[in-house]
Amino acid sequence: MNKLKIIFICTGNTCRSPMAEGLLRERMPESWSDRIEISSAGVFASGGLPAAGEGVEALQEKEIDISAHSSTLLTDDIIEDSDLIVTMTGGHASFVLSMVPEASGKVLVIGTLDRDRDDPDIDDPIGQGIEVYRQTRDELEKLTTLLIGEISRRFNLEV
Repeated sequence: MNKLKIIFICTGNTCRSPMAEGLLRERMPESWSDRIEISSAGVFASGGLPAAGEGVEALQEKEIDISAHSSTLLTDDIIEDSDLIVTMTGGHASFVLSMVPEASGKVLVIGTLDRDRDDPDIDDPIGQGIEVYRQTRDELEKLTTLLIGEISRRFNLEV
């Protein structure tokens, strides 16, 4: 069986998407580990950059290590090869669809999973202090928990 490919998308692939990737990898059910491949990329990423130090620190506080992360630029091939494309903002979703319009059925803005949110977009913490990264981490932690339910429903996986 082919692995399901889930990718998180943000702008530079150094803050939000690697944090979400680390959170989902850590929080998903153990039974999914051999069935799902999780990655991340950025719509304007420079390849090979590390995760932002504050993001690494914020996740280390939850015993999640993303220090080995290396940024990746989003390409048409990555979009076409993915089963679920989870974006941090509506703008990222629009960018993905401008690249590959046929991907519309597999693009999800992560903030839309929380019906109590006024704005589905996750603000970019780049260049801000550790407190802002902790807030972003906490937002993404809640949303990745909701995402596990969404993945379970979409792909008929037991939680």
